[in-house]
Amino acid sequence: MVTTEIAQANETGTGVALLEDELRARVARILNRRPAIGLAVGVVGHGSFSFHGEGLADIEANTRISQDTVFRIGSITKTMTAVAVMQLWEDGSIDLDAPANDYLRGYRLIPDDDHWPPVTVRHLLTHTAGIPDVLRFRDLLHPGWGPLGARPPLVSAALGEPLPSLAEYYRGVIRAVTEPGTAFAYSNHGFATLGQIVEDVSGDSLEHYFRERIFKPLGMTDTDLLRSDRIQSRLATGYVLGSSGHEQIEDREWIGGGDGGVYSSSRDLARYLAALLGGGTNQHGSILEPGTLLMMFDNQFQTDPRLPGVGLAFFRADAGGHRIVDHDGILPGFNSSLVLAPEKGVGVFGMTNGASGAMFWLPEEMGGLLHDLLGVGAEAVPSDIPQHPEVWGDLCGRYQLPAVGDLRGRVVMGGGAQVLVRGGRLMLRLLTPIPVLYRGLPLHPHDASDPYVFRLDPSRFGMRPIRLIFDREPTSGRRVIHTDLGGWPITLYEVARPGRGRQPRVGASEES
Repeated sequence: MVTTEIAQANETGTGVALLEDELRARVARILNRRPAIGLAVGVVGHGSFSFHGEGLADIEANTRISQDTVFRIGSITKTMTAVAVMQLWEDGSIDLDAPANDYLRGYRLIPDDDHWPPVTVRHLLTHTAGIPDVLRFRDLLHPGWGPLGARPPLVSAALGEPLPSLAEYYRGVIRAVTEPGTAFAYSNHGFATLGQIVEDVSGDSLEHYFRERIFKPLGMTDTDLLRSDRIQSRLATGYVLGSSGHEQIEDREWIGGGDGGVYSSSRDLARYLAALLGGGTNQHGSILEPGTLLMMFDNQFQTDPRLPGVGLAFFRADAGGHRIVDHDGILPGFNSSLVLAPEKGVGVFGMTNGASGAMFWLPEEMGGLLHDLLGVGAEAVPSDIPQHPEVWGDLCGRYQLPAVGDLRGRVVMGGGAQVLVRGGRLMLRLLTPIPVLYRGLPLHPHDASDPYVFRLDPSRFGMRPIRLIFDREPTSGRRVIHTDLGGWPITLYEVARPGRGRQPRVGASEES
């Protein structure tokens, strides 16, 4: 473990540097539960950087993880793309509420319905543009992974092979399939488009823009959007863990670098976090005004006022009354996660180059570490709020993602989700061939004054409680479920069943 000065994020705060033995023990406990080829964990705040790396960056070369090991950080890149967009907003070059087409040169964003408003830059920044995460089913079938793997970026090619431009890939048009501004749907295409907007407005390549206006000012000398010579020799090898042990993934490059293309080291990512915690400034330089960064962390889209919503690129949460913002990154063989408490001036990050299920457990482990640093205990599901079976009949039924939902989510969820009564308990299950998800979990009442607010307790999967709020659409009256599953403001919509009344019999036998 190394502790070094990197930024004075908050002169009035207390230091958060962990002792070497404390962080080493924490990482050891994580790896006892969650085996990984290599894991790097950092804690940043109030002028300190605590780091511990464990495992191997490359098995064949027997290279150990260090704070200079370079990882692919995946979708954490999206926060950097958003920083670039907000720099252009500060310059007066971009209006967040103007149509994105005002700034695009090579292709257009076209809503499916002529009566819908245009897609704006803000819609793209909040994943509410109505653009699906997967435009074509074949995009799920990337070499080296299946549809239940990591979130797919855009089209890829083996190293050294040519890639099409975004305009060529989209053939001039991306269609919004849901009215912009009405529904959240995570979209790599939206942030690839924001990267294109940065290029079209600045007249610079995204790789050069990032280097000159983000990486150099913050002292991030080992960070790049391209696989440059200075990072190649320290780049970790990506692996997957399967039934026969580890397997090296095929290394590929992806178009649309603004959605997930950046390479970075722990030392550099700590400098980036220091700037996010320091109002846009670390000890090396500045990238944004403090007010701009606060706007990025503030709520920009919310499905229900009781859920935290999403900021500009950053996802929001709450830890014992402290505002939390976060983002994770997923690419074949690589997972990363950063979690910040901006008002407390402390943040953590983790990166791994080969672990089973890390897209789920790494954000949970980093969130748990930040909770401990803040002195906030694990969130508990209440056990003293009475059930209200008189409303269950109104809640039972099948629910599905909107048309704009992630196609991979549809593969995992099969027919969507079902609320049903089983064994005298209200349950929610996913209609999927995966048995552990199909069995479902009980819905626990969470608000004594509102019988339509519940929590799921997925702690046996290493996850924190999930909120579910049953509501109705104002126009159609259709039942919906608002949830913060995975930290995303997701809404599931009731599916009408022909021949079935609106009030199923409470206590009826389970329907398949």
